[in-house]
Amino acid sequence: MTDTRPDPDALLARVQHEEAAARRGRLKIFFGANAGVGKTFAMLAAAHAVKLQGRPVCIGVVETHGRIDTEAITRDLPRLALKDVAYRGQTLREFDLDAALAWGKEQPGGVLLLDELAHSNVRGSRHAKRWQDAQELRAAGVEVWTTLNVQHLESLNDVVGGIIGIRVQETLPDKVFDEADEVVVVDLPPDELLQRLKEGKVYLPAQAERAARNFFRKGNLLALRELALRRTADRVDDQMQAYRREHSAASVWPNRESLLACVGPGAASDKVVRSAARLAQQLGLDWHAVHVETAQALSDPARLRVQRTLELAKSLGARTAVLSAPEVATALAGYAREHNLSRLVVGRRENAWRWPGRPSLADALNRQAEEMDVLQVALPTAARESETPAPQVRGLLAPRALRGYAASLVGVGATTFVAQALLAWIATTNIAMLYLLNVVGVALRYGRAPAALAALLGVAAFDFFFVEPRWSFVVADAQYLVTFAVLLLVGLVIGQLAAGLQAQAKAAQERERRVRGLYAMSRDLGAALVPEQVAEIAGRFLRAEFGAASAVLAPPLGASPGREVLGVLPGAAVQPDLGVAQWAFDHGQPAGQCTDTLPASACLMLPLTAPMRVRGVLAVESSGRRWLPDERELLDTCAALLAISLERIHYIEVAQHSTLQIESERLRNSLLTAISHDLRTPLAALVGLADALKLAPPRLSTQQAEVAEAMRRSSLRMSALVSNLLDMARLQSGTVRLNRQWLPLQEVVGTTLASMDEVLAGRDVAVELPGDLPLVELDAVLIERVLVNLLENAAKYTPPGSPIRIDARVAGRHLEIDVTDSGPGFPAGREAQLFDKFERGDRESATPGVGLGLAICKAIVQAHGGQITAHNVAHGGACVRVELPLGKPPV
Repeated sequence: MTDTRPDPDALLARVQHEEAAARRGRLKIFFGANAGVGKTFAMLAAAHAVKLQGRPVCIGVVETHGRIDTEAITRDLPRLALKDVAYRGQTLREFDLDAALAWGKEQPGGVLLLDELAHSNVRGSRHAKRWQDAQELRAAGVEVWTTLNVQHLESLNDVVGGIIGIRVQETLPDKVFDEADEVVVVDLPPDELLQRLKEGKVYLPAQAERAARNFFRKGNLLALRELALRRTADRVDDQMQAYRREHSAASVWPNRESLLACVGPGAASDKVVRSAARLAQQLGLDWHAVHVETAQALSDPARLRVQRTLELAKSLGARTAVLSAPEVATALAGYAREHNLSRLVVGRRENAWRWPGRPSLADALNRQAEEMDVLQVALPTAARESETPAPQVRGLLAPRALRGYAASLVGVGATTFVAQALLAWIATTNIAMLYLLNVVGVALRYGRAPAALAALLGVAAFDFFFVEPRWSFVVADAQYLVTFAVLLLVGLVIGQLAAGLQAQAKAAQERERRVRGLYAMSRDLGAALVPEQVAEIAGRFLRAEFGAASAVLAPPLGASPGREVLGVLPGAAVQPDLGVAQWAFDHGQPAGQCTDTLPASACLMLPLTAPMRVRGVLAVESSGRRWLPDERELLDTCAALLAISLERIHYIEVAQHSTLQIESERLRNSLLTAISHDLRTPLAALVGLADALKLAPPRLSTQQAEVAEAMRRSSLRMSALVSNLLDMARLQSGTVRLNRQWLPLQEVVGTTLASMDEVLAGRDVAVELPGDLPLVELDAVLIERVLVNLLENAAKYTPPGSPIRIDARVAGRHLEIDVTDSGPGFPAGREAQLFDKFERGDRESATPGVGLGLAICKAIVQAHGGQITAHNVAHGGACVRVELPLGKPPV
């Protein structure tokens, strides 16, 4: 009898999930194939219907794209004000998440409309994506309605890109779509959509014409429509499966055709798999392939056949599984009901011998699963003939079986001797119980065949020694024939059951031993702090479990993705082929022995695939052995644990490095700030004393005046360095607030040149600023500091008297300012590094400086939303370009 009671752990998890879902706001997605099918309009129409029912409704953000009918339907709905976000000199209107959260608190049970779920927020927003805003709203208990196109699903991004020829950049994880409480499909035939496009109901006329030539082609629309409907069907199928599991559905619902191929140990099971694969391909169905392990142990050749057949099924697109159960038909029917598989494919053997009264597998499935279709595949004659009982015969004559036969003889003899001694005190019929006890003992120790022999010998001994006339096989009373038959039958049944229980107990012990080993390994891996410890733990586990030598290969920490070269970690017990291991690592697939890729290798290479990426390769020396299905499954589990451990160690290294960098940066900034403040006062006094020496009577001699001037210049240079240190510390601490005003660039450049008269003396500074340059919103003091640093560098690193050029131009939505000199230029390939702190072009140069000028320029320009770059000029010299965003100046 099948136990259909629900699992208590599953019930508890279900209750906890429902409680968590009750606290979260619902998510309703209006899902379509592409723009223009009416998702936003359908969402707004549904919102009006909900509003009439008395529920609060508010528009968080809705993109109408100029559609008149969509604009009209929004007028009667309250709308949250959008917030202004400054980005690269422009003011953009974005969704106000804080206002939405406040509205949700004021209007419990309300619905917030949030259009275009895959939208990317402006840099500087709390979340990078709008779907993350929706997640925070749901966590606060706000119900969110939104819209989504199929091309924005991450798993379909490459498929859609191949159809329309454009890679969609705005995507969201499929998990968000799958976890939605409700999905409403908004569908429109391609012809109607194209007509709407012509009528200007999708885009404005200029956009519509461009869209009709590129994206909105009928073939694209048909393909996207099919993708949307299929993805929705998959989601509905997952929901149905979840409902069946939650409610313990006992029968198969044939809402979606699917196949289950039953894989046996016979040589013809591959035909069953191939037939199921062809049928699934012809009908476009999903299919599974399952093998059931019973208490009857299989020979090693049979287990290898099962493994090869399951690997064949997997290569043909099936989901494979190995089940353990006392009855094959019961296990198959249960698996089919659990996965809602409506068709079972089994092999049919003509004239196959079976125990009397024992049905075939197909008949047993028909009885236990009346709602399923059972398809039988005729096995080829050659395959049936090839399945000789040689393995079974070898099993009957195995050393263990021979010892069991001897034990049966000894046991029957001992039982007979004991019964002879007790014959005066017990009845003859009770002696039969002693022989049954012997059968049980032999079955538990040696298995079925010795137990059957013990049953036969027990009946013969009972007849010969204890049934009248004794000492012969002649039976005087015919009633004893019934006793003999029952005794033999009960002995055989008891032997069969005892042997089955023994096999199941051994299998359970083996599983428990492996689980205990995996638990010990996972516990040790949890304490591992370096990859070398992971390799040691893996080698210890594989040596204890399989007696196999192993090695773990991993790229060095910090290697760039895509260019990792594997190295063998210390403690390896085998020297693997690095080329084969590198192939397995690069492709994320097993290679080496027992695989179809480079099988000549002495080791089996398993990629260590972690949740984020492949972290290494596990090499296991096979020495010509064939890994059985359960052994290969254990190897895969071991590889998964190793991969997770290596990834954990990697992120520990990343976190430690980041923490160290943050602490070092904080300490350095604190030190720079303290030193800068302490040095400013004595430096200012030193400059003042130098000026006083020059001006105070009596006048200094020429030599003394030169010394005073040198002292003044050195003090000023030191003061400038200290100011740079202090400014860098202030910029990185985030305490600098921009005083942005709309100013002409000519004014800033003029002020800068006026302050640089002494530094630029004797140089020709050419300034080319067009008269029609627009106003720029900037902090004049900080931008002046940028130009001062650039001009100082140009003066320090170029020959005296060489010209310097400043010019500016409008380039798109940016204003470009170039400062060009005629010096030796920047070191090739290090242009970007020069903007790092304490980085200098020529580290051996005698020119004074600490390498902070360009770093300060970069920080100031980035604070303005711009960027700064450096390059060498073709005719000689260096050029630093500052790009500042252009906004819309006030009238």
